[in-house]
Formats: sequence, structure tokens, C-alpha cells
Amino acid sequence: MDVPRFNVLGVGIHAVNLPSATDQLVGDARAGRTGYVCCCDAHSLTQARRQPLHRKILNHARLATPDGMPLVWAGRRSGFDKVGRTYGPDLMESVCAATTGSELSHFFYGGKPGVAAALCQKLLERYPGLKVAGHESPEWSADGYDLPVAPIKNAQAEFIWVGLSTPKQEAFMARYHQTPGTTGITIGVGAAFDFLSGRIRQAPKSWQRLGFEWLWRLGQEPRRLASRYLFAVPSFGIRLLAQQAGLIAYPLED
Repeated sequence: MDVPRFNVLGVGIHAVNLPSATDQLVGDARAGRTGYVCCCDAHSLTQARRQPLHRKILNHARLATPDGMPLVWAGRRSGFDKVGRTYGPDLMESVCAATTGSELSHFFYGGKPGVAAALCQKLLERYPGLKVAGHESPEWSADGYDLPVAPIKNAQAEFIWVGLSTPKQEAFMARYHQTPGTTGITIGVGAAFDFLSGRIRQAPKSWQRLGFEWLWRLGQEPRRLASRYLFAVPSFGIRLLAQQAGLIAYPLED
């Protein structure tokens, strides 16, 4: 099924919400379709403006979801009233809930040592009957292109959850789907591994609805995230306002 897109800074964001994205992915998995899913936020789209390759990867995703509230607001301004936040951790839980007790299996790839294992344990406790094909915490790689794909191929899972941070995880997923013998749907969910494993406390829902999750995360990990958010959020906001005011055009690039 073709899902319409709306343009945010030259990236086509699919007009989905959490239930529709879940239905799409479960249907794709049952039909044996492959591809990758990018959960897009201000940081990812700011990176896309700076890195043409990252922008190209996002625009070739099977789904590029509105992970952040500013993208939801942009979608609604573009005429898609049913667009809703399709946030990585929520998408993981929604798909796991929808496939519990089914033949569809999940593989978890990413996180610091021990995080993927802890995540699997938490999810199995929350969703008894979830089929887990395995997990792997790969050694760090600068760009995502040097990470091994063999563990994923050997698992033969329908869903491969990737938590490597942006833009590394998107580069990894694109590379994986270019290799022979690709199976499954890869979904880049970044910090979902830390949140759902309990390693890092997630922002309250009220902060998320207001679009201030970035500020909460900055308070949780100031050293790691200061350069990302103090640059990305203002830059994204200025560019988006300029685009919506018609001051700057950002054409979609295939």
C-alpha cells in the first residue's frame, strides 16, 4: 500500500499514526516484504540537511515516520489530519503487542553491552508469547557501514529492531538491505533500547505531547546530547518556519 508523504525540509515523511504504521508493518511482514523504517525527528532532519546521503536514505525508506511532535504538526498543516506521533519506543511496543503469540519473530540489534539482552527480558515479561529470535550488541562503528550483518541474516526474523543512534543506524539499515539474502523489516529506534530496558528514564508523556522531550533528554544526558540538541533543535525550527512561510523551498530528492 502506498502511503502519502508530506515534505519536511526535503524529506518525505509518511502520513501515518501509531495504529496505521503498526498495521502497515505487520501486514508487510506477513506478506514477506522487506525494507527499512526511519523514525524521524528534528535531529535526523537536521542531519539530512547537512548530509545528502542521509537525506537520500530517509527518502528511500519503506516508512519515514513522524517521531517528533514538530513533524506531526507539520503534517497536519499539510492537510493530513490523522497524522500522529509514531515514536520509536511506542512503535516497538505496539508491534510487539500486535505480534505476541503469532509466528512473527523479532531480533534486537544495538545498544551498549547487555542492553539488548535486558530489553528482550523486559519485553518478554510484558508480552508473554512474543517470539524473540535473538539479540546482538555490536562493537562500536563510526558510521554504521562496518557493522556485521550476519547475525541478522542468521536469525531470519521478520522484524529487526536497530538501536545504533542517528545517522549510524539509518546507514546500517540501508547497507543491510543492499546485501544479498536480505530478510525482514529493519526499524531504527535509537534510544528505545535504553528506555524500554530501563537503562534511561523516559520523558513524561506530558513533556512528549508538548514537544519538549529533547529538553528532558538533554537534562538526562547533557554531555552526550548538548551538541546535538543545542544545535539541531534551533536549526530545525528556523528552517521549518522558513519552509512553511514560503521563504525557502526544500524539494524532495529521490
